[in-house]
Amino acid sequence: MKYRKLGHSGTAVSELALGTMYFADETSEKEAFAILDGFTEAGGNLIDTSNVYVNGKSEEVVGRWLAARSGEVADRVVLTTKGRFSASPDVNDAGLSRRNLQRSLDGSLKRLGVERVDLYQLHASDMETPVEETLRFLDEAVRGGKIHYVGLSNFTGWQLQLMMSSAKAMGVAVPVSIQSQYSLLSREIEWEIVPAALHNSVSLLPWSPLAGGFLAGKYARGGEPDAGMRAGSDKALYRYVSGEYAGSDRNWATINKVVSIAREIGATPAQVALRWLADRPAVAAPVCGARTMEQLRDNLGMTEITLSEEQTRSLEDVSRPVPGGYPYGAFGQWQRARWMQDGSPAPEQVIMQGSDHPLG
Repeated sequence: MKYRKLGHSGTAVSELALGTMYFADETSEKEAFAILDGFTEAGGNLIDTSNVYVNGKSEEVVGRWLAARSGEVADRVVLTTKGRFSASPDVNDAGLSRRNLQRSLDGSLKRLGVERVDLYQLHASDMETPVEETLRFLDEAVRGGKIHYVGLSNFTGWQLQLMMSSAKAMGVAVPVSIQSQYSLLSREIEWEIVPAALHNSVSLLPWSPLAGGFLAGKYARGGEPDAGMRAGSDKALYRYVSGEYAGSDRNWATINKVVSIAREIGATPAQVALRWLADRPAVAAPVCGARTMEQLRDNLGMTEITLSEEQTRSLEDVSRPVPGGYPYGAFGQWQRARWMQDGSPAPEQVIMQGSDHPLG
């Protein structure tokens, strides 16, 4: 396992992060413990969760694992969680206000059973709350020892720059990372977000690096996904991923290229897709939400392969981004709707009620 600095911080993180969105839901606690053990035994140290993953139960599972592995293993973990959304119907239990972030952070610390988290990420933007209010709270949390670093997630390029410039002007804690959707099938962040991240020495922590499993090479064009596969689920997230990717000639051409290169080098398609992504500018660690030990072992294999310049170039050529994707498609539409006040659902309603626009 190789390690990279997290943004402009002095903390090193493994080149692969473990996502825990499915812990306590599709992944039992026993299997989650085995996955966490396998990840850390392989040298992985960056573990990602959120206060809204399975309504906080994911954090509880991670917390019980940390308690059971107290000592050297737990001390090596670079722990990250997120705040912004909530399962509560209360009007103030969402957004980036001081009130909501305080409650969210305290709740996460309690569920995780820790006094602090290494990286606290804002799960999405909130243009109804002054950025100064959000940034001051985060700085106080850093000074108070509740978090070590500040991160962002699902921010557009200009929103990232707004947070960075405002934090520097205020003399408060400056974000070190941004978690965005990024994969061979979703490269639109390269237009603005990646340049902004590079300019500000901010690390990318890509979510959905395998495009909901499509880049694992398990799907056939025109076929029906197996019920055990993500695209075969009847959940909103999987319907969204399936509908977003399956209808594009470009995406199928990309998958075919990934499969071809995997055969050339004796790897799996998932390993090729992850290796390509991990080698992209500004990327610190793709966040892989392994649901099983088999998936984890497959994902970890990316640390043992390399891609030639020719192979990398061929993947980039076939997967060039096209207008209309994240964050300018569905994700951008609800943001514009909020600004235009046209009655479209707020992002927290999208998350909690289920829709065609889920966030990672």
